[in-house]
Amino acid sequence: MRRSTILALAATATASLVLSGCGGSSGGSSDGKQQVAVADVNSRPLSDIKQGGTLRIAIEQWIEQYNSNTADGAQGDASEITADVEPVLFRTDEHGVPQLDPDYLVSAQVTSTSPQVVTYQLNPKARWSDGTQLSWRDFQAQWKALNGSNSAYQAADTSGYDQISGVAQGANAQQVKVTFSSPYADWQRLFTPLFPAAAYSTPQEFNNGWTQKIPITAGAFRISQYDKTDQTLTLTPDPKWWGTKPKLNSLVYRAMAQTAITDAFLNGEIDEAQAEDPDDYRRLVKDKDAQIDTGSRWDEVHVTINGAHGPLKDVRVRQAIGEAINRQATADAFGSGLPYKVNLLGNHFFMPNQQGYQDNAGVYGKFDPTAAGKLLDEAGWKDNGAGKPRTKGGQKLEVGYLLSAGSPQTTVDTAQLIQQMLGQVGIKVDIQKVPDNDFFDKYVNLGNFDLVSFRNTDSMYPSTLVSTYQQPQGKNLFQNFGSVGSPQIDALLKQAAGTTDKTKAEALYNQADKLIWQAGNSVELFQRPQVDAVRKGLANYGASGLVNFTDYAKVGWVK
Repeated sequence: MRRSTILALAATATASLVLSGCGGSSGGSSDGKQQVAVADVNSRPLSDIKQGGTLRIAIEQWIEQYNSNTADGAQGDASEITADVEPVLFRTDEHGVPQLDPDYLVSAQVTSTSPQVVTYQLNPKARWSDGTQLSWRDFQAQWKALNGSNSAYQAADTSGYDQISGVAQGANAQQVKVTFSSPYADWQRLFTPLFPAAAYSTPQEFNNGWTQKIPITAGAFRISQYDKTDQTLTLTPDPKWWGTKPKLNSLVYRAMAQTAITDAFLNGEIDEAQAEDPDDYRRLVKDKDAQIDTGSRWDEVHVTINGAHGPLKDVRVRQAIGEAINRQATADAFGSGLPYKVNLLGNHFFMPNQQGYQDNAGVYGKFDPTAAGKLLDEAGWKDNGAGKPRTKGGQKLEVGYLLSAGSPQTTVDTAQLIQQMLGQVGIKVDIQKVPDNDFFDKYVNLGNFDLVSFRNTDSMYPSTLVSTYQQPQGKNLFQNFGSVGSPQIDALLKQAAGTTDKTKAEALYNQADKLIWQAGNSVELFQRPQVDAVRKGLANYGASGLVNFTDYAKVGWVK
């Protein structure tokens, strides 16, 4: 699973783990669709799992940047792979509740509230692959790289770290005292994964030291082979690992287009495939070696609007796009061939099955082509009649819609549906397909698009989304790739992230969400249901709900 990441709609198959709670889909709705489960895995004790075997997983592209705290490395596959081999201090369970990992931490708790101080006691057995113990210096290096004080560090997200005033050694090098300048509720999401000071202490190391390689590890697995020609990455158990010995002999990631994943699963080449696409589902559900798992993942599908250039700089045009899109039609189209309910989404921070959710779309997410037309009139775009783009000063109202070339048919269908909807109000949309490997690196991350659709996933801590909606600083877009924000939104997000009262924090995030809808930052479409085909016999692996990172040491094949 991925933590606070962005995924192309042509995204990779998803790996996940739940050690408690297992069951099939239950419940239903008025249209006969089933509700997906909270979590659905083949949960087994380690004694039921045989020693050995390989797990093969598809990823969407070859990884160029493994530092998941940079914009390029925040891409989902890179984040997941890095977390496989680096310390994950807290893993969330299927309900999104953080659980301390004893392989890395003896304890971690708030030891003072004024100011807020969190004291970590590291497991003395925990060591980096260069032989040094994990220590307070690793925390200090990561804080300095991510607190935003030095723009030379190309950090994707400074939230949380920018509220830390100091990181110091406690009673010994394995005790860390982190002091906050203002209260921060989601402190358990910080320093996960933890990165080594030996490869993180300078901008050069941070920005370039993790390009096409992971220099230092500290996990149950290590990377034993990078094969760019074969587009495979092989992880094997680290013999120096101090925790429970992994059951698998190897974990192999293979880069491939989304359109190839179903065939690869059916041909026995990989062991998990997403089955949310109706065509894929119909094929995968018939496979005698497949188990269909469902879960309620933090997974949203949206359209990002680039307000940095062209006609989309005008908030009225952006708002018109929101009112011209029939969001319910996109959800219905996506789920038309699935037996599971697809939930319409009216919030940028919370899922419909998550505490804090309320529908904030209002008029800016209500399908109203007449209102959209009035906004375009006010913006000076002349209506030239049905089927013709509007014009202003001799220019046509024309925008591009960026797609990854390997997108599945449902994604193409969504783009074409939106193309038709916007065309009806006089906005001409050109669908632009780009190579899978360039989609993020050369387009999305650089703000090189007009409209684009991708997924934000696994943001169980709402503060992880601050960088998605905060105003860019110079060339650093953070993860607000469309550059649409405001001082008011920034202030509310900062206040929410610093509010330790959960109910009050949720109210602040919802206030910010209303302004995000109004600003035309993006149009939320629907919560993507988690439907996975998993190879039968695979244990502790499947659709895991709100789990953030898989513990692959516990994954394996049933005896």
